[in-house]
Amino acid sequence: MSQPIDHNLKKLESYEDLQQYCMTFAGAMEDYPFGPTPLVMKVAGKMFALISPADTDSHPSISIKCDPFINELLRAQYAAVKPGYHLNKKHWITVEVDGSIPNDELKDMIRSSYQLVVNKLPKAQREALLQS
Repeated sequence: MSQPIDHNLKKLESYEDLQQYCMTFAGAMEDYPFGPTPLVMKVAGKMFALISPADTDSHPSISIKCDPFINELLRAQYAAVKPGYHLNKKHWITVEVDGSIPNDELKDMIRSSYQLVVNKLPKAQREALLQS
């Protein structure tokens, strides 16, 4: 009998990997407010990630919320980290998932984005997420 996949250990390489990892966060929901792509991941109605599939000449990408100071550091450190595509470039980055960023670092970026959004929620909503 096969074991269930632990998405916290799985390497994030594909659109589906990114989608499944984002869904591991409490209260995470999928939405498509802009059409069939990108997939928008939300918590309490607020965006924390936008996932775009790979096309013929690119890798999948994920746009995530980021502290402005960290944003600058990540963009200087990794060629795969760009200013947020069609987003506030001060607070969002777009990461091309091409394997150049260590898996743990990518997961930390996504987790941090989720946490930035959750931290801005009203106390009652934050507490409700802890209960779920």
